[in-house]
Amino acid sequence: MSSLAEQAVDAINATSGRHPGFRAVHAKGRVCAARFEPSGLAADLTTAQHMREPVTATVRFSNASGDPSAHDRLHARGMAVKFHLPAGGDTDIVAVTLGRFIVRTPEQFVQLNRTLRPGNGGLPRPSLGTVWFLLRNPDLIKPIGDARSVEPVVSYAACHFNALHAFRWIDSSGAERHVRYGWEPAASVESLADTAPKNAERDYLQDEIAERLRLGPVHFTLRVQIAGERDRLDDPTALWKEPLTVEAGTLAVERIEDSVVEPLVFDPTRLTAGIELSADPILRFRPDAYDVSVNRRT
Repeated sequence: MSSLAEQAVDAINATSGRHPGFRAVHAKGRVCAARFEPSGLAADLTTAQHMREPVTATVRFSNASGDPSAHDRLHARGMAVKFHLPAGGDTDIVAVTLGRFIVRTPEQFVQLNRTLRPGNGGLPRPSLGTVWFLLRNPDLIKPIGDARSVEPVVSYAACHFNALHAFRWIDSSGAERHVRYGWEPAASVESLADTAPKNAERDYLQDEIAERLRLGPVHFTLRVQIAGERDRLDDPTALWKEPLTVEAGTLAVERIEDSVVEPLVFDPTRLTAGIELSADPILRFRPDAYDVSVNRRT
């Protein structure tokens, strides 16, 4: 009997197709070299090295689709960042342009994806089974609807990216707090509908970020949201109400990195001292699914 992780990847492959050498999701993207400069404002909240001193980083911008030939207009976008730590090793932040995840548990993820059918251009389409799934899980209608209503964007550099899971930060005294991450672009956020014709080229986002980086670095601010007493720590579909945020630092994306050693894996559970996992079941499930995807693409 296949594992839940294998079932999840199988369900994704059933709608996006199997594409040897590519990720099961976020199949199309560009890898970049970057540098992160901490602001110092987060140094009292966690002992993590990259919140205390500058580090180099590897960034991958991508589209959520598992089909590498899908048009760049479709799907949510992703931004994965791998911080290369001074003492050795890495730690990752994986973020997307959604405000929250679409389901609460790995089981729901498999159930939902099994109801989807291949669609034109690589965007899965709902079926009657999807309707029944939503009738059984009415609280997921809004997060799933939000994910399907993503607007096309003019550039990866002009997107807000959110890491949808909670993490436990531990400071030098041992005190704990839970946080979520978000990347705020220095460039203005624009939709493609406002700035470009509908017949944009299939790979326009890949081409645009390469051209933009030839002109200079692209900047993002890492904003860290601190959970309040009533914010859900184990539910990635829940929006936090606590407005308290800290500007943790600035990421300068400097150039396209063509010489990438594969498999390059960004895993939000790859942590460092001062940061621990929350009880979020989707977060804890991710490395198992990544292992299945990596094994299949290599």
